[in-house]
Amino acid sequence: MTRVPEKTSRRFDHLNDWLAWQQTLHPRKIDLGLERVKRVFAALRPDYLPPVTVTVGGTNGKGSCIAFLEAILRAQGVSTGCYTSPHILRYNERIRIDGRPVADERICHAFARIDAVRGDSTLSFFEFGTLAALDLFAQAGVEVQLLEVGLGGRLDAVNIIDADVSIITSIDIDHKGWLGETREAIGKEKAGILRADRPAVIGDRKPPATLLEHAHKLNVRLQRIGRDFDHRCHETGWDWFCGDRVLQALPFPALAGKQQLDNAATVIAAVRALALRLEVSEFAIRAGLEKARLSGRYQRIPGRPEILLDVAHNPQAAGLLAEFVRARYPGRRVLALFAVMADKDVAGILSRMKGVVDSWALAPLPGNPRVADESTLLEAFMAVGLDRPYSGFSDWKQALEKLVSQAGADDLILVFGSFFLIAEFLADHGH
Repeated sequence: MTRVPEKTSRRFDHLNDWLAWQQTLHPRKIDLGLERVKRVFAALRPDYLPPVTVTVGGTNGKGSCIAFLEAILRAQGVSTGCYTSPHILRYNERIRIDGRPVADERICHAFARIDAVRGDSTLSFFEFGTLAALDLFAQAGVEVQLLEVGLGGRLDAVNIIDADVSIITSIDIDHKGWLGETREAIGKEKAGILRADRPAVIGDRKPPATLLEHAHKLNVRLQRIGRDFDHRCHETGWDWFCGDRVLQALPFPALAGKQQLDNAATVIAAVRALALRLEVSEFAIRAGLEKARLSGRYQRIPGRPEILLDVAHNPQAAGLLAEFVRARYPGRRVLALFAVMADKDVAGILSRMKGVVDSWALAPLPGNPRVADESTLLEAFMAVGLDRPYSGFSDWKQALEKLVSQAGADDLILVFGSFFLIAEFLADHGH
């Protein structure tokens, strides 16, 4: 494998062509392992000196923690690079520098640099994106890079970088085929992002024993919510505390949902863990909590009826969504448009929403081979004792029209499940 040439010829000129090719290059869509990507990165960036790095893993809450961190650091005037997945509308959302998605041209250039040095190593779609993000952040000279784990942790491509602080958010059952069928098995995979003698923050109130055991073996400087730090609410705001250190009367997070207090508290603990490398003021923390934004999470579309969007696609996230709907829309009739991928725990999701949703419609996503088919979904509805949903539509728009025709002005239409469904809705509605 050779070093990247100064002038790199391109396989493609357009971002969509690169992305389509990447989907076919590697024989497995997900190939958890680090050796190939490490070799390519060493050729791409032989003299790499990483900026301050925060790696965020977990089942739910990763995107929220990244959003809070990015907003806090930007309020402090720190230059940031954020790598997240999946995107909602455009691939560029995955790679942001100082809060802005990187332009197609720059991403294409990074892909060409990677292609020039990979030799006979095949890379997955996610590995190409990870390497491009790291390369672009290095080119821009960001002070802090925020890396979201795509799947698991131990063998995820972002784990080629040693994090200065690791965050592990809540842990639940998801991606069973890849990570295991128990919280203990999944916790072991998530623990792979921890580094010996470095700080880590755990935002799960009952973390799996495997996670804690691994942290102990590595002598990780662990901070756990509910044990080492926590929060308390009052009418005008909330307090964060860690030992004798207290931040009082903080503004409520801009992101909706009661779980955001745990996420915000976890992020504040991570910011404090970076204190020797990076100074962050209380003013920046307050400003960041109020400015954080995240598309597709409890996102309201005003109207009569109102529409609420959420990407809840596992049982834990569905449970939190159910609590949010009960609290925010008490007594309202709820009609749900639903789609989910075939590898998800459909019955688990539906059981959490039982008693919250009054009427359901299945949203087909034609052309998406990963989506759960109608018969699978109908079986899950029967298994959890729910009435048969509206089905047999040609596409999600037709299903939504059915719900709108059934809804009153004061009802709530809930569009939730797959990122792909939320993306298509937002694209169609000009968001």
